[in-house]
Amino acid sequence: MTHPPKDPGPAPAHCTFAVDRVSRDPATTAWKQRAREGQARWREARGYEVGFHPYSGVPKANKVGGALKATKVGSRLALELARSGVNFLTPGALAAVRARLASPEKHQMISEDRLWADLLSSMPLCFNLFGDLAGSREAATRAVRAWWPTAPAGSVAVRFEHSPGRRDPSFLGNQSAFDAAFEIDTGSDTLAIVGVETKYHEHAIAEAAPKAGALARYVEVTERSGVFAEGWRERIVGTDLQQIWLDHLLVLAMLQHPSKRWSWGKFVLAYPEGNPSFAGASARYRGVLRDEGTFEARTLEDLVGAPGVLPDETASALRERYFPWLRGAP
Repeated sequence: MTHPPKDPGPAPAHCTFAVDRVSRDPATTAWKQRAREGQARWREARGYEVGFHPYSGVPKANKVGGALKATKVGSRLALELARSGVNFLTPGALAAVRARLASPEKHQMISEDRLWADLLSSMPLCFNLFGDLAGSREAATRAVRAWWPTAPAGSVAVRFEHSPGRRDPSFLGNQSAFDAAFEIDTGSDTLAIVGVETKYHEHAIAEAAPKAGALARYVEVTERSGVFAEGWRERIVGTDLQQIWLDHLLVLAMLQHPSKRWSWGKFVLAYPEGNPSFAGASARYRGVLRDEGTFEARTLEDLVGAPGVLPDETASALRERYFPWLRGAP
């Protein structure tokens, strides 16, 4: 349930940017502005120094030979401070970040400056949400049972920014990866997977259709899955549903993989209740599915609020940081 927002007071400095304006969508524009201002308020309340674009604070040459000036951004941390880990809410989240950076995956795409310094990014949000689970298989297993009770039983490992094989044609041949993946050891010779994409400030954007060679592979995985309704292609390809589809396809490609390593899978799109863009996009995406067993749209508030999953102090810190306008938030 959405509650009336608290009056946040005057807008914080360095939070007015054209990138937050979404043409012909005032509700999403308002969300993006509120989310940015919320992160700036969180930073200001703790006395953390403001960061810049570019992250280094040093002017950067642009493509036409000029220079992009260093611009203060209220929803960023000063980079030197950020590298101490203050973007992360718990020791478990910070430990998960450091462990992931110490174990790179082939062809990974991780912007470390953004991870450390961008308060608004969904990448640090993902570590803040799931990081405490990464250090304990027991805690991760309890979380999966609570959040996804239809998943197969088994011991769970949490992975971040994970792909079974970027650029591998036996999957999708692209750079797709999950923000977080819950890998379940089913006790047999197979694994189960819950792949999660987290969103926060972002909005769903229409993208150009994939090139013919890539599209042929995506169509193959889609049709083989049997989970899409007739007419799916016209409703997805080249629209704002395309990125959701490609993330979903990664799970489906794993289930179809010749190795038969994965026997069960689900793709989860997690977004804030107040983000109207992804609320609408997820509803429309469900409308192109014949079978929703491998797809789920879930609000971040629902994940955080599930009883007994996250430590109380972690859940409280997440609400204070990401949903401070909710009635009853600290």
